[in-house]
Amino acid sequence: MRTISRFPIRDIQNLKSKFIDWAQQHAVSSILDSNSYKNDIYSEFDFVVAAEALSVFKPQNGNTFDELYAYHQQQNDWLFGHFSYDLKNELEHLSSANYDGLGWSNCSFFVPKWLFFIKEDEVECHHHNHIQASHIESMLNQVLENDYSAATHLPAPQIKERVSKQAYIEAIDKLHNHIQLGDIYEVNYCQEFYAEGAKINPAEVYKKLSAISNAPFSALYKNEGKYLISASPERFMKKKGDTIISQPIKGTARRDTDKTVDEKLKEDLYNSQKERSENVMIVDLVRNDLSRTAQMGTVDVTELFGVYSFQQVHQLISTVTSQLHPDKTFIDAIKYAYPMGSMTGAPKVRAMKLIEQYELTKRGLFSGSVGYISPTGDFDFNVVIRSIQYNASTQYLSMMVGGAITINSVPELEYEECLLKANALFKVLQ
Repeated sequence: MRTISRFPIRDIQNLKSKFIDWAQQHAVSSILDSNSYKNDIYSEFDFVVAAEALSVFKPQNGNTFDELYAYHQQQNDWLFGHFSYDLKNELEHLSSANYDGLGWSNCSFFVPKWLFFIKEDEVECHHHNHIQASHIESMLNQVLENDYSAATHLPAPQIKERVSKQAYIEAIDKLHNHIQLGDIYEVNYCQEFYAEGAKINPAEVYKKLSAISNAPFSALYKNEGKYLISASPERFMKKKGDTIISQPIKGTARRDTDKTVDEKLKEDLYNSQKERSENVMIVDLVRNDLSRTAQMGTVDVTELFGVYSFQQVHQLISTVTSQLHPDKTFIDAIKYAYPMGSMTGAPKVRAMKLIEQYELTKRGLFSGSVGYISPTGDFDFNVVIRSIQYNASTQYLSMMVGGAITINSVPELEYEECLLKANALFKVLQ
């Protein structure tokens, strides 16, 4: 059992920065940061840090979701961790043979010894009963006073493209052929930018990325020498009580420093028939996914084509909700919607087969998810996009970006959209 102790804080940004550095002292840690994004009505905290594993879950029998549910029931505690994209291979008759420079496991979760939530002007520590509140307060003071950062000057990674612009356009043309034949309606096709022999300070890179992105589902996740540095704007799925919330993103427009131009870009995004068609196709897919675990008649699109603005881009986001059927568990809600439709396509299984055929690298955590599961089975998971993946032992760094390909997609414009999405990632590595 855990006890909650609360402490007032004066300088939230300083404490967040210190926590980011402090967490890297542990072999396993997870930082989830909403960046105080005001437009997420479902957010429950500003910042959370979980560190030092008391227990670690790794699937053993190729039945990950059921094994994770049993582990959660046994631990009856907070779990933090990840689902990789290739968990799809367990759920469908799929396989992955593309190049993997990262080596993520399909799934891993841990029970943290240290768990802190920052909410407005106080920090909550959810600690086990044998740890005294006075000890927590002393520890917080040490975190604030100590300098955990590693101030080193590292050379910028030499980023390469896995797919040339011409090869990318040719792949889009082939996917167009599949669409014209009625094979698929939409597919999320991605490309990789990568660096070998890369040396980075993940905490410092995360701080820079978070500062210029301010994304509501940002994360700095460390597991077995591998790092996810994420500025994701997208929620995969959240459970609060019996309510399931999914918020797929489809539709992107750049920002502009001129307010008049910026407003016009927002308006054009909202009115774009291409972007709307992409969005509604994925909304229909999500509605179908949620219906598999929902009480009859409870699947509802509570917002369609919402325009949300972030520091780098405008996004078209829709919200789909349902009420979980009493015969279904929280893990069923995740399992029957995974991987998320916004990163696959429609029909989902055929789209995933084509993704495997036309992409050159395994996605790793990209298109996967990181987040938490509470002791009661509530959860919140992001979609891993706008992210840097890094294997410190092999010094391999990967950034994947992509977009939805439909019959109306213009290959050259899709390539430019990829570069727009990757812009912040390139910038923080310079």
